[in-house]
Amino acid sequence: MMAQSGKQEREAPATVAAGVTEAFMMAFRHHPAGVAIITADPGDGPVALTVSSLISISASPPMVAFSLSDNSSSANAVRRAQTVVVHFVRRSDRELARLCATSGRDRFGPDVRWARFESGEPYYPDVGLWFRAAVRGLFPLPGACLVSAELLEASPGAHEERRDDALVYANRAWHGLRPMADAGLAPLFLWPDDSATF
Repeated sequence: MMAQSGKQEREAPATVAAGVTEAFMMAFRHHPAGVAIITADPGDGPVALTVSSLISISASPPMVAFSLSDNSSSANAVRRAQTVVVHFVRRSDRELARLCATSGRDRFGPDVRWARFESGEPYYPDVGLWFRAAVRGLFPLPGACLVSAELLEASPGAHEERRDDALVYANRAWHGLRPMADAGLAPLFLWPDDSATF
């Protein structure tokens, strides 16, 4: 009798059926996603980019993940950084999010308010909620790279309730997200045992 290894065998990847890629793109175009700005400096200058792929991984330790497109001019620098700053942007931060999402723009120019931590990471102090994070893993994928990071430090007042609308991206446009006004319906809570949503 042969001993089974702990590693599971995976079947060869199936060929993508016709139309699946187009359906995937349409589905995610209409799937609202929260917006975040990632800043870093691998040692040769600060970089920033806007992402809509930020997800929570765990609360203990607090970890997040986000994807970097190979098409992003800042992605290579973020991959080389040991630490990053994750900014949770709100509707009032829309212009900064737009700046960091626009190719060829100077995200740290004279008209942009930014600073550095004592540890060297660049960040945007006008964004009310940010986390300094250590990169824990890089997972290269076709056309992209998934980055996992452990949160090390939070902005002052990070525990306070946010009054401004959340900023989300859907159907190639920015939207402010506010609670539904239907007070007759009880909110749905997803517990950590069931989901990475807290």
